[in-house]
Amino acid sequence: MPFLAASGLGPETLRASAREPAFLVGVLDHVMGDENVLLACAAALDVKPERIAAAWQRLSPRPNDEWA
Repeated sequence: MPFLAASGLGPETLRASAREPAFLVGVLDHVMGDENVLLACAAALDVKPERIAAAWQRLSPRPNDEWA
């Protein structure tokens, strides 16, 4: 599984990690990083890819405006 390889997680730690908000953002980062994965995920969930992108934008940390 490419996500497990990229994240360094194993099947035994996946369930516990899935409870962490940062993990969920990491999943969305992974999905948004590859258009084919995004489209496959959207099809599997029966949602528009834009809905996944909106969730990613909402949940992703924003740079601090003070430092921008």
